[in-house]
Amino acid sequence: MSNTMHFVSISTLTFFLTLLGCNSEDQSTDASNNETTSEVPSGTNNNEGDSAPTAGHGGKIIQLGNTTIGSFHVMATRDVGLIVAGKDAPIDVTVTPMPSSTISAIAVRFWIGTEDAVGSMKAKSEIENPAEPNRWHTHADVPNPIPTGSKLWVEIESDTGEKVTGSFDLKS
Repeated sequence: MSNTMHFVSISTLTFFLTLLGCNSEDQSTDASNNETTSEVPSGTNNNEGDSAPTAGHGGKIIQLGNTTIGSFHVMATRDVGLIVAGKDAPIDVTVTPMPSSTISAIAVRFWIGTEDAVGSMKAKSEIENPAEPNRWHTHADVPNPIPTGSKLWVEIESDTGEKVTGSFDLKS
């Protein structure tokens, strides 16, 4: 076989194997229960009737709760799975100004750990989907070791420069 024919054969085989490898991302395995789940497209509701948004990756989520932080109503969720020291946790937080408020959030930061953030890495979140301008997403680093009493901490910086902070139980 000539060098050209050999090159074309290997290139074609490599191309098809690459395509097969890319398609394997449609299935994910949760190490905590060895259950294989298909991802649900982001923005769809898979929470059996409640109106909460889905996770940034479109998979199953854990509702962490709702609270008021400063002049904002805040709802937090995280992807289903264990909180593992040294790994990260996909987090989504919906930040909505109170009806009487004229301020808006210009930056939202998350961290897992204690309120003083000692041993934690603050992660600046971003709006992934312009159709959901109040939903902020990031992957928060989990400290190693995980401090006793760790929570998800949310810091909201408003357009006035004020920073307010609140927390949520991780529900691990």
